[in-house]
Amino acid sequence: MTSSFELVTRAAVPPAALFDASRDIGAHVASMRGTGERAIAGVMSGLIGLDETVTWRAWHFGIPFRMTSRVTALDRPRRFVDEQVAGPFRVFRHEHLYTEQDGMTVMTDRVTLASPVLGRLAERLVLVPYLRRLLARRAAHLVATLSD
Repeated sequence: MTSSFELVTRAAVPPAALFDASRDIGAHVASMRGTGERAIAGVMSGLIGLDETVTWRAWHFGIPFRMTSRVTALDRPRRFVDEQVAGPFRVFRHEHLYTEQDGMTVMTDRVTLASPVLGRLAERLVLVPYLRRLLARRAAHLVATLSD
């Protein structure tokens, strides 16, 4: 079984700018300061592209994690997908969507995950809320950086 959630962020910035900021390794690291997340292999700076990988090291729940993600789809500036190829999840897929609506960019994060040890109830009670907060903080950071 998998769990999934969606997070929608509206911003008064151009879709292409938010799309590129979302693929920027440095912007990601800056938005995740609280987890000590950093790129340790693969694309370690600049914009990650199609079929490229990045390996992250971060602390979550007081435990060090290492996760490698690959960009498996990219259609600039509308959509890209990154998926875990090695790491703590049985499944981790993050689809990033960008549309324009009423002069605003609508960024939608769709995440599907499955834990190798936790059941669906624990995923929904612990992992989904935790990841939703992380992504909301990341989105707010990206928008604030672009709005300056």
